Amino acid sequence: MITVAVHWAVLLSAFAGAWFLSLLCLLPVGLDQVDANTGAPQNPRLLLKMAWATVIAVVVFAIFYTLIATHVLDL
Repeated sequence: MITVAVHWAVLLSAFAGAWFLSLLCLLPVGLDQVDANTGAPQNPRLLLKMAWATVIAVVVFAIFYTLIATHVLDL
């Protein structure tokens, strides 16, 4: 029972780590116009970047899970 919970906790944290890492890498991409007063981008397109971060995280997680399922990596 505890082994299954640890297994899912590791998988969930791996997905969350991949998602946040990909989001942080995507945040500075495509920042064209910046407001002169605040320094903030006028159109940061956060939802698009979050969607791309999800796609990238799913691909990275699929590779990670495949390595675990084929016993190349062991939890």
